[in-house]
Amino acid sequence: MSHLIAPSVLAADFANLQRDVEMLNESQADYIHVDIMDGIFVPNISFGLPVCEAIYKHAKKPLDVHLMIEKPENYIQAFHDAGAATISVHYEASPHLHRTLQAIRDLGLRAGVAINPHTNVSLLENVIQNTDLVCMMSVNPGFGGQKFIEQTYAKVRQLKELIADQNASTLIEIDGGVNIDNAPKLLEAGADVLVAGNFVFKSENPIHTIQELKDVSY
Repeated sequence: MSHLIAPSVLAADFANLQRDVEMLNESQADYIHVDIMDGIFVPNISFGLPVCEAIYKHAKKPLDVHLMIEKPENYIQAFHDAGAATISVHYEASPHLHRTLQAIRDLGLRAGVAINPHTNVSLLENVIQNTDLVCMMSVNPGFGGQKFIEQTYAKVRQLKELIADQNASTLIEIDGGVNIDNAPKLLEAGADVLVAGNFVFKSENPIHTIQELKDVSY
């Protein structure tokens, strides 16, 4: 399978969000990554359900919703109704993770687990069979434009080994600081999905930049 690209609208122009979503529709992007932050689990507030609904209204690509919030289990149904195709909840915010993943899948959505840079991938051993996607944070969650954490490559290899050992079909998504320089090394390590925010939206030609990421080989 060719790798997938999920531009993050956290880096879009919020005053021209429809325009930017329509640009992604015309691009080679596979998903639209939507970061939801509550100012409690992470030290930032992004946007919530109404904006997710507004994005969905114009999107022709599936919404990859990343919940960086406390008690994510309370909002699964609401984000399903707001148009999410994938919902990722943080391991660190989900004391009943297995139940939450099952609730996501019961709604017909893909269930994801997001992990912070300090979280060991071995902690996913008992839920990997119930996880469609692992969103591996390669920066500390909360703000865009941060520097990529180099330890990520080793974590990707560890996670790939865990997935193979359990004969699971879980995808590995990398979120944070992804660019054209580290993309080949991430794919070589075993990544399947690349999230890119500033690298896409701050470029002179976002559609071309997405195509460049899509064309990366290793």
